[in-house]
Amino acid sequence: MCMKTPSAMDRELDLSRAETFSFVNPWIRYFLFFFSFLFWVFSLLIVAIGVYAKVQKATDTVRDTFFIDPAVILIVVGVVMFFITFCGCIGALRENIRLLKTFSFSLSLVFLAQLVIAILGFFYSDQTREALGKFMKKAIVHYRDDLDLQNLMDHVQKEFQCCGWNGYTDWSWNLYFNCTYENPSSERCAVPYSCCSPVPGESVINTMCGFGVQTQPYMEANKSIYPAGCADRAVTWIESHLLLVGALALGLALPQIAGIVLSQMLISQIQDEITSVL
Repeated sequence: MCMKTPSAMDRELDLSRAETFSFVNPWIRYFLFFFSFLFWVFSLLIVAIGVYAKVQKATDTVRDTFFIDPAVILIVVGVVMFFITFCGCIGALRENIRLLKTFSFSLSLVFLAQLVIAILGFFYSDQTREALGKFMKKAIVHYRDDLDLQNLMDHVQKEFQCCGWNGYTDWSWNLYFNCTYENPSSERCAVPYSCCSPVPGESVINTMCGFGVQTQPYMEANKSIYPAGCADRAVTWIESHLLLVGALALGLALPQIAGIVLSQMLISQIQDEITSVL
C-alpha cells in the first residue's frame, strides 16, 4: 500500500484551497445583484405606468406639451433606470467587468448631474425660478389639453394652497380662463377649482367656485381662493420642511452612492481574481 508523504499531502491541500478560494466576496456580489434587481423591477413598473397613461389619453397629443407631459417624463425616467439597473444586475450576476463599469459610470453621471442641478439651483435661485416659471406657464397654457397635466397642476395647487405661478391672474395665460373681453369662453376670468379654499362643512366640491375671480382685487379674491402664487408658496413650504427635504435628498442619494461603491468593490475583486489566475 502506497503512503503519501507529508509534503505531497501539503501540496494537495494547498491545491484544494487554491481551487476553492475566490477574491470575489459573495455577499457583495449578491447584495449588488438584488439591489439592482429591485430597482430594475421598479423601473419596469414606472415605464408600464407611463405607457399606460400615454395610451389611455383621450385627447390627441399636443406637440408643445411633449416635454411637460407626466406620462412622457415617467417613460424617460423608467427607461434610463432600466438601462442602468440592467447593467448592474447582469454585471453582478455574471461578474462582467464591462457591464459593472457601465453601471458604475452611468450611476455616477446621474448622481453628479443631480448634484450640479441642486448646486446651481441654490446659487442661481433667480434663474432657476425663471426657468421653472417658463415650465409653469406652459403647463397653465395647456391645462385643458392634457388630462395628466391638469391633474398634476390641480394636485400642486391643492398641496401648496396656491394659484398660478406668481398669482391667480396668471390663469389668463390659458385660452379658456383668459380675462380679455374678446374671450367667448364660459370660464372667462375664472381659475380652476383647485385654487379654491375649502368651505367648512361642505362635502361636495363646487367646481365653479373660481368663476370671475380674476376680476376681483387680491383681498376680495382671498375670501374664496388661495390668491398667492405657487412660487412663493413652494419656497415657504421648503423653508418650513427643511428636515423632510433633507431626508428626501439623503434617501435619493444613498442608494446611488451605495451602488457606485459596491460596483467598484466588485470590479476590484474580479480584477484581483483574474490576476491571480494569470
